[in-house]
Amino acid sequence: MHPSLLLLISLITVFIYLINFFSIIVTLYFERKKPITAVVWILVLTLIPIFGFILYFIFGRNLRPTQKKIFKHKKEYDDNYTSKLINEKRLMDSRASFFSDKNIEQYQDIIEMNINANRSIYSQDNAITIFTLGKDKYDALLKDIESATDSIHILYYMINNDNIGKKIVDSLTKKAVEGVTVRLLYDHIGSLHTPSRMFNGLKKAGGKVYRFFPLSFGTYFRINYRNHRKIVIIDGKIGYVGGMNIGDEYMGLHKRINPWRDTHLRITGTSVHSLQERFLMDWTYASMKYDLNDSNIEAKLFPTPEITGTIGMQVVSSGPDSKAEQIKRSFIKIINSAKETLFIESPYFIPDEPYLEALQISAMSGVDVRVMLPSIPDKKFVYHATTSYIKDLLDYGVKVYLYPGFLHSKMLIMDGKVCSLGTSNTDIRSFILDFEINAFIYDTNFSQKCFEIFIKDMEGCTLVTPEAYASRGVQLKLKEGLCRLFSPLL
Repeated sequence: MHPSLLLLISLITVFIYLINFFSIIVTLYFERKKPITAVVWILVLTLIPIFGFILYFIFGRNLRPTQKKIFKHKKEYDDNYTSKLINEKRLMDSRASFFSDKNIEQYQDIIEMNINANRSIYSQDNAITIFTLGKDKYDALLKDIESATDSIHILYYMINNDNIGKKIVDSLTKKAVEGVTVRLLYDHIGSLHTPSRMFNGLKKAGGKVYRFFPLSFGTYFRINYRNHRKIVIIDGKIGYVGGMNIGDEYMGLHKRINPWRDTHLRITGTSVHSLQERFLMDWTYASMKYDLNDSNIEAKLFPTPEITGTIGMQVVSSGPDSKAEQIKRSFIKIINSAKETLFIESPYFIPDEPYLEALQISAMSGVDVRVMLPSIPDKKFVYHATTSYIKDLLDYGVKVYLYPGFLHSKMLIMDGKVCSLGTSNTDIRSFILDFEINAFIYDTNFSQKCFEIFIKDMEGCTLVTPEAYASRGVQLKLKEGLCRLFSPLL
């Protein structure tokens, strides 16, 4: 081999080692608070030099709150509501004996934690309708859109260019023509296959449409941070939140992933204001328009709520802009508070150590802990990582059920009195990387409905026994082991 070629190869080799060494140092610095994540990234960097660095640069870096305009404006909105939240907290402190549902008094510490950690207003004048069928949710949503007179705000992770997607956009366009203010926000990656021309008619009619974290050459580093929220607010009085995006598959029309089970909520009452606040913060960042602070506009967007029910509720949001993983911490608080039953539905189960240990401790303490997962995966790599954790549940007495289809519902029910439903999955991505929102509901009657939904879902499920789980083939076990190894990055 020619000496010059040998020299070139040597220089390239040294360059690769230097880049790899630099990458490892950077990883150790930025992931020092999460050693498990750091170890996995170092493994990736070592096994695939250069390319591993590119992967880390795009997918591994954390957002820097001090460097992003969204956080500056988020603080402005937070400050705007601070006095209101403090007053609400004081009111709650002075009325502990006046909960509309006396069973909830014992869970005041959960409410208190969400107020302190997330400034989550607690209100108990809410009415909630729960949907377990996509068609029912879309029918109600279209009816509410048709009845809108002032404003329609919509935020979805995914809006598909299919029958139901077109139907909803056509309905929004009609309302925009009538003079109703329509603001629509969707996540660029979640709706990557949705052409922007789908919204041309809506824009022409006066509707405002923006993408959250749109991808471009200069914003590639944000690809790992997605807005996974699903929020609708109509006239500031009606709110929707839950697991359903906009797509035909949510009505069981997917060719491969079928049946599809999900859960969604329609809300009226003061908690709609919390959904509105969350939407406006995301909207302001995405649109870069700061014209929603006018008192006349706020009066329209936050009208005095009609007293429609007596359900206690808080809205909790979290994301990479947060100082702490608020939704996960609320989950753990509920798990630790359970005395009798703890039922969980989630499409993915890739917990971190604190969450997993909380479940194990609860089960060992005599609580009937049940976790329901899908039997049909939508993402095989993530599904193999999910099923690798089943042993960590079975060994501690947790019952695991496999739903006969794809279960996309995100529901947690504690003692049939407190429950949480929303967009957050039981995985590290939802806990840390994605922008999420959940409703925490404190009401015996509503929680009992959720309890009964879980029991009904169990009817067609397969109970995973230790014997059946141990009999899995070697190839499947190897796949699970490999996928679990990278679970901190999923």
